[in-house]
Amino acid sequence: MNNRKKAVVLSSGGIDSTTALAIAKHKGFEIYSLSFFYGQRHVIELEAAKKVAFFFGAAEHLVLNTDLHKIGGSALTDNIDVPKYNRLPSPTKKIPVTYVPARNTIFLSYAIAWAEVLQSSDIYIGVNAVDYSGYPDCRPEYIEAFEQMADLGTKTGVEGITKIKIRTPLLNMTKAQIIRKGIELGVDYSLTHSCYDPSPARLACGRCESCILRKKGFKEAGVKDPARYQEI
Repeated sequence: MNNRKKAVVLSSGGIDSTTALAIAKHKGFEIYSLSFFYGQRHVIELEAAKKVAFFFGAAEHLVLNTDLHKIGGSALTDNIDVPKYNRLPSPTKKIPVTYVPARNTIFLSYAIAWAEVLQSSDIYIGVNAVDYSGYPDCRPEYIEAFEQMADLGTKTGVEGITKIKIRTPLLNMTKAQIIRKGIELGVDYSLTHSCYDPSPARLACGRCESCILRKKGFKEAGVKDPARYQEI
């Protein structure tokens, strides 16, 4: 009989979610990987998420469709250009156009539903409040509020069967620290994908904010970045 605790892990196939998955695995959880086709322009991230789930021996890898392209409002889901830079832009209070409206709220809601069916109390998400783009749904106060909502809005929470815990092991880590942690846990980062605007040949653009954060993280970690970039 399998008595291992189960964890639902939100997986985009990127550095952060893959490292969060590795941490959950290291802590002894049976992994239930959850990804989404949401009309994102960088849909090839789903191939990365599938490879990561297989690499870590996930019990199941589930891909759900929730077409946020029909809502739009983001450079990742709408006909809006992804901003490109030569270096990391200066921090501002303005939320970038790559923010997808309510994305983490939608994804976490699905994760809670699956966790409830699995009778799991643990959901892992790779949000980060240090090297991140200023998205409002990556902040610790957001995660705390959502956790409270999960207990109020689920049968298992109301009946006291399970108390949902949203695990954010990367919250206060820099990208370099995340990469070093992943290397320590045996992550193969060549499986991951970060670029918001890859070429038809599936090469990373190298100039979107996600690419720049990735390159900065690997450089500061002293680790070679295995991503394949377009020539700029």
